[in-house]
Amino acid sequence: MKEHRPYEQVVEFHGHSCPGLALGYRVSLVALKEFEGRASDEELVAVVENDSCAVDAVQVMTGCTFGKGNLIFKDHGKQTYTFFERPYPEALRINVKWKHPEESEEESEMWRRYKDGDRSEEVTKAVHNIKGRKLRSILEADDRELFNIQKINVELPPTAKILPSIKCTSCGEMVMETRARVKDGNIVCIPCMEKKK
Repeated sequence: MKEHRPYEQVVEFHGHSCPGLALGYRVSLVALKEFEGRASDEELVAVVENDSCAVDAVQVMTGCTFGKGNLIFKDHGKQTYTFFERPYPEALRINVKWKHPEESEEESEMWRRYKDGDRSEEVTKAVHNIKGRKLRSILEADDRELFNIQKINVELPPTAKILPSIKCTSCGEMVMETRARVKDGNIVCIPCMEKKK
């Protein structure tokens, strides 16, 4: 397996360390082991079923990005990630089964206060300690403790298309031709289409 990027590089991209980011990092390590390295172009594809912090780790670690068309978002709200290499339909599906360590009543109360906006030193310190314990649990656990991993076959999505842009007659901004709409006989972008008169 090729050398992978360190967790610190993922944190630098994301802006902070958190349990979600750590899960995305660990998911990516499993995928990179299976597919022998990150994407240099569009050959490795990641299908993510959530828009959590974990997806930032997937982008940094695997090289799958929206811009290259090899990061596909499905808004299912599930911590599930599927990876495959074009043109092969054999895929690796990784579902997070990790459960965070039990919290005491006091810790649960600190979380509640934090979610309600309390940023006092006492609450912030307690929340950082809880997050730290969760992070260690994720980063140190065996893959089998964290994930359900299965090999499946997928229907291959098309590769990224380069499409022409045209000018919106309302705002004057360029819009991808396939996203343009017709309003009162004029070519417009989606925001201008949705504007009320």
